[in-house]
This record gives sequence, C-alpha cells and structure tokens, in this order.
Amino acid sequence: MLRSSALTRWSLPLLLVGATAWCGQALAEGREQVQEPPATSWKFEEIHRSPAAEARQGVAVDAAHCYVIDNREIGKYRLDNGERVALWEGPKGGPLTHLNAGIVREGKLYCAHSNYPSEPTVSSVEIWDSATLKHVGSHSFGHFVGSLTWVDFKDGFWYACFAQYAKAGAEPGKDPSFTEVIKFDDQWRRLEGWVFPAALVAKFRGNSSSGGGFGPEGQLFITGHDARELYQIAFPEAGSELIWTGTLPTTFPGQAFAWQHPGQGLLFAIDRGKRQVVAGRVVKQP
Repeated sequence: MLRSSALTRWSLPLLLVGATAWCGQALAEGREQVQEPPATSWKFEEIHRSPAAEARQGVAVDAAHCYVIDNREIGKYRLDNGERVALWEGPKGGPLTHLNAGIVREGKLYCAHSNYPSEPTVSSVEIWDSATLKHVGSHSFGHFVGSLTWVDFKDGFWYACFAQYAKAGAEPGKDPSFTEVIKFDDQWRRLEGWVFPAALVAKFRGNSSSGGGFGPEGQLFITGHDARELYQIAFPEAGSELIWTGTLPTTFPGQAFAWQHPGQGLLFAIDRGKRQVVAGRVVKQP
C-alpha cells in the first residue's frame, strides 16, 4: 500500500504536467492551423461599375459582352456602353432554379446550376449559345458531392466546386468543410478532388465558395459568399487539402466572378446589394 501510494503521489503530478504540456502543444498547433497566410503580392483595383438588374449570383464575360446571372435569368450587356441586348428567362417551376457562376468558352456560356437550397442536392452545368442566349445543352451530375457553384476550364481540364453549407441547403451530417473542388477531363470524368483548409472554411461563415477561376500566372482565386475578399489558392504536391496562399481585399462582396483576360488580370464581379457589375484588375504589387 505504501509503495502504491508513493507511486500515485509522484506519478499523478507528472501525468498532469505531461497532459498540460500536450494540451498546450495541441492548442498551439491548432492556432497555427487557423492562422491566415502572410500578405500576398497581388492586389485588386476597381475600374468601373455599371447597373444590371440580374446581378444576384454572378457574371461571365467575353470580348464584347458580360452575361449577368440571376437564379433563372441571364442578361447580356455590351461592355462599351452597358446596354442590355438580350435576356434569357427560365419559367417559374421549370427545371432551372439556381444558376450561379458562368464562363464563356468557344462561343458558349457555361453556368453552374443546382437545386439549392433544396436537399439532397443535385447539380448540372447548363449551356447557352453566347450569341443568341439560346439554351443549347446540359450536363447533369445528379446526386453528387454538393451544390455546384462554379466551373472553369484550364489546360484541357474542367475544374468545378461543389459546395456544402451549415445553413440553408445543408445536407445531413455535412458542413462547409465537405466543400470539394474536383478536376474532370473534357468529358466530365472525375480525375482528382481537393478540400479547402479549415482556416479558410471558417472565413465562409457557414456558407461556401461562391466563385472561382484561374487568373494571372495561372493562379486559382476564389471568393466566399459575402466577404469583400479574393482568396489565392495553390494545389498541394501531396495530400488532399488545397493551400491558402493569400488574401486580396476587394470592393465587391463575394459571389461569383469571371476573368475576361486572365493573363492581364481583368476581372468582372457583382455587387448584389446594389445590382451592379464591378470591373477590376488583379495586379502584382511592386
């Protein structure tokens, strides 16, 4: 009994000290995990704004026009004078209910679409002729890994973000940490997938990534739902977690955006509260 009591008297404090040290280390590691990246060498500069009634979800752009996207409407506007020259409207109760980001590629407008905020989620890519705004095609993912919010095409591959939420549209047992960026071949066959780091997911505040695309120097930039920020993202050499490498303050509150000339950093976004299209440039700071 004396032997056991002595052991208890000496070992318990040592165990507590060890546990305290371990907890302190874990907390320190946790703080390191949520620490934001250092200041980026890129910055966003606004150029101009123009009104657009459909500016609620996102915008796509080509050489002469921007395509302003609402849940089931797309307005085509001239870039030189802001005149709306065409309007596509989906019927109430029709198959298209929540359009999001879009890109223009080879004369076609590709838009991310989902049934958000309904669940279980279903998603598709919807396609229009950019000249006429006639709906010409669709690729359905059916039940997949989340609500499709944005797509982009780079070096022969599609990249698409499938969002999960903690608020409206949340699927049972999932939250924004389940948001996934997936790489497909040109026939929409899945090749790879990645998730966002926990610190960046925390910035989404229960929402997810609403916009994304490859900009200057081939860098991937994304937006959240409402923060006036662009997040610079790198792909990992190993593992499944994307790398958050920088944050650019912006003048537009999240949502989907599009690059006009990615190499030149020309970017179009929306300010949904003001129903405006925002044009700007992402440039490297000297």
